[in-house]
Amino acid sequence: MYNQSKSDSYAAAGVDITAGYKAVELMKKHIARTNTPGVCSDVGGFGGLFELDLNGIQKPVLVSGTDGVGTKLKIAFIMDKHDTIGIDCVAMCVNDVICAGAKPLFFLDYIACGKNVPERIADIVKGVAEGCVQAGAALIGGETAEMPGFYPIDEYDLAGYCTGIVDKSKIIDNKQMKEGDVIIALPSTGVHSNGFSLVRKVFDVENADIKKPMEELGGKSVGEALLTPTKIYVKPILALLEQIKVKGISHITGGGFYENIPRSIPDGLGAKVDKNAVRILPIFDLIAKVGGISERDMFNTFNMGVGMCVIVSPEEAEKAIEILKANGEDAYVIGEVVKSEDKVIL
Repeated sequence: MYNQSKSDSYAAAGVDITAGYKAVELMKKHIARTNTPGVCSDVGGFGGLFELDLNGIQKPVLVSGTDGVGTKLKIAFIMDKHDTIGIDCVAMCVNDVICAGAKPLFFLDYIACGKNVPERIADIVKGVAEGCVQAGAALIGGETAEMPGFYPIDEYDLAGYCTGIVDKSKIIDNKQMKEGDVIIALPSTGVHSNGFSLVRKVFDVENADIKKPMEELGGKSVGEALLTPTKIYVKPILALLEQIKVKGISHITGGGFYENIPRSIPDGLGAKVDKNAVRILPIFDLIAKVGGISERDMFNTFNMGVGMCVIVSPEEAEKAIEILKANGEDAYVIGEVVKSEDKVIL
């Protein structure tokens, strides 16, 4: 298809369009893994097509989210590992969409790089595809932009966009939330994809040896621990929503507990969190120790081991935890909703 497309002048300016075509060929097998019944187009077109299945949905509402990976990419560059960072990109979008109760339908990615190395681009998309599989979303399109002189030759940026669907009557809002409701934590896998500007400063990642095994991290290196992909919570949350009335969901991202939990709680109520109940991961203890960071700042920057919170009535809390555990989440109670003008009480 593209064998006649070649530009010596463009190549002299630093853009190899044939490398782009090779990257597309290499990524096709990864994209194919994400195909769902709604996919109506193949990679390479001008737009991704998706047919909506509205069976059982009275009033469909589309819910969209977009995000990137941020400076976590710097860790991928240093470690020269590019096949998991795409999971982070998908996670940051689908974990937001699921907070409204929406099932992710499809995803698109955008990769901008200094030089298109087809094998590296394919590795990035491999991660994106894996994230889509974990979320049950189809990867129906994307864009790779080679931008010499704008990005360093060995660096790239990655962003994505997701659309999900929910019946209007099933949108999760906080209108029925009340004092005494229970806050349930879903564990994170690590730092996820937020706070990396601070993390990079704490560990001086550009100059220190972040590949060295650390006893505090169970033999993992700082680089390995930091590159652990963001957990995708879509499938266990969807399973929970089928059986339980969920009153609020918070994706714990940048801003930690103090900024994200309040987003699902109405005025006049607050979240009383038992700090002793939070299962803080070793990487956060190490960040606090090396960086001399206060407990308040840690909880206001990182997820601290809690990637997502769901709020349910006390009568359904035990059942909710059982459902989540049956779907692979070691969920546990970290607090309750109280009458308060302070949105978070730690």
